Amino acid sequence: MDSAVRHPQASPVRLLRRAGWFVLWFAVIWLCGDFLLTAYGKYRHLGSEAYALFAERHGWLWTHLAGGLLTILLGPLQFLTRLRNAYPRLHRWTGRVFLIGMLIACTGATGLIATSPAPFGIRLAFTSTALAWLTTALLGLRAIYQGRLAAHRRWMICCYLVTLAPVTFRVLIRVPGLMALAPPPTMIAILLWVSWALPVAAYLSGRRMRASLRKASDRVPLAEREAA
Repeated sequence: MDSAVRHPQASPVRLLRRAGWFVLWFAVIWLCGDFLLTAYGKYRHLGSEAYALFAERHGWLWTHLAGGLLTILLGPLQFLTRLRNAYPRLHRWTGRVFLIGMLIACTGATGLIATSPAPFGIRLAFTSTALAWLTTALLGLRAIYQGRLAAHRRWMICCYLVTLAPVTFRVLIRVPGLMALAPPPTMIAILLWVSWALPVAAYLSGRRMRASLRKASDRVPLAEREAA
């Protein structure tokens, strides 16, 4: 009887949740597409002015871009539940390629950071992003080897949020007036940190809030039954 009463209320919530996820993924795909077309597109010609900062560092740049492209494109495939359930072997192999791409991108990033003339604060922010990327991936990998599927999914979502840090950074620097809050080197460093730390913190906080609300909703029917 209790489940029959709850079912009509659960359906609209489920539909709303699906609509929310659809809107979110549409925004992610649109922003990633725009990022790849613009940020990557400016490097398609060797004579482009975009190479001015990388005069003797083309190799590191191309390494970073190649690995980053793999991770941005393969990341969404890992979170398609139906695809993962129908083709678990494909899920594992795309996950491995994702991790290889991440290592390639981090190798290029390490070379770029080590040879960069940028202020220390900016180089430190880039380093923190790379470390967060590697750490979340390592925690996700350890979780799946230990058979902790929920923890694996949680950490790999965090890993992909860090993957999207360049996309998020590009969105933030376009916010009117934001770059005027501090000198450019300081503001760039701050936004580099925010680009991965804020999404990860928001996601983990949202999970905890959702778990707390679920526990609270489970206690209400129990209290009602005890009162009856």
